[in-house]
Amino acid sequence: MYDVAVVGAGPAGASAALFLAKAGKKTLVIDSDQSITKRAWIENHYGVEAIAGPDLVELGKKQAAKFGAELVAGKVTNIVPAGDGFRLETEDGKTYEAKQVILATGVAVELAEKIGLRTKPGTEPRIKTVIDVDPAGKTSVPGVWAAGTVAGCSVHTIITAGDGARVAINLISELNGERYVDHDVLKA
Repeated sequence: MYDVAVVGAGPAGASAALFLAKAGKKTLVIDSDQSITKRAWIENHYGVEAIAGPDLVELGKKQAAKFGAELVAGKVTNIVPAGDGFRLETEDGKTYEAKQVILATGVAVELAEKIGLRTKPGTEPRIKTVIDVDPAGKTSVPGVWAAGTVAGCSVHTIITAGDGARVAINLISELNGERYVDHDVLKA
């Protein structure tokens, strides 16, 4: 049983996974390799002069794995309540269990709609529908959170990455029972 399963390893998902794993949460990332970032050229991401979208996605996955997140390839087709959490089912018939779930599926809302999450119209160009989340990133189903474009954020990688971190911090804080902050300091 994982503490948190993150569906999607684009900027929002990998960023969430990085914070979760660094905080000591047993983290699984299931990625279908369909991130729209993989088609992007990025020159507006703070701290990065320019980077190809596929390179940014791979770097984010490596950072999450560095802190202990387990990454698996697969497309999640269903999420069902199971025991103290959820069972995630993939297209290839595999299943995984997690106490909490973060959906970071980019522009794809089909899974959210299938599992009955409340949605609303999107506000970004060409984003018709997004998951309705509260200010912390919680969806209408307790234990299921959403981050990034699928949760109504701008499609810009810097914003979706930040939103993934924000939702992860909120989830960690809830699990820990106190506000979680992650600050590293320069080594002398």
